[in-house]
Amino acid sequence: MSPADYDSYGRLRLPFLFWCVLLLQARTWVLFVMAGASRGQGDALLTLFYPDHDNFWLGLLPGIPAVLAFLLSGRRHVFPRFWRVLRPLIIAAQILLLLWQPLLWFKGEAVNGVGLGLLVADIVALAWLTTNPRCRACFAMPQH
Repeated sequence: MSPADYDSYGRLRLPFLFWCVLLLQARTWVLFVMAGASRGQGDALLTLFYPDHDNFWLGLLPGIPAVLAFLLSGRRHVFPRFWRVLRPLIIAAQILLLLWQPLLWFKGEAVNGVGLGLLVADIVALAWLTTNPRCRACFAMPQH
């Protein structure tokens, strides 16, 4: 790690790809916010991406650890134990998302480019989350 990887308080900065992974995990939440902000077209937008509304509500669940990480990232020094527990939760949510898409295909949903793209992105995100040393170090307990 270089000195540029640390903020002015001496804490390790979260990698840019970590934010990308959180957005990938919270994709249903992002859609939910966009649908809420679009007023009249919200229902049409949700139906476009989630024709079965039950899948939409279930899709919110794996995004919960990502949303918590977004909210706590700036105050992770205040909640160090909870922050440390978030990494395994984020990895578990990524595994769930990775298994979700093939499960939908087995249930009869059509295989398309978007689904394949999400599957590849989920595989890359899981590999990065589990192997990146800087990401792992960001979740380690601070040494005093």
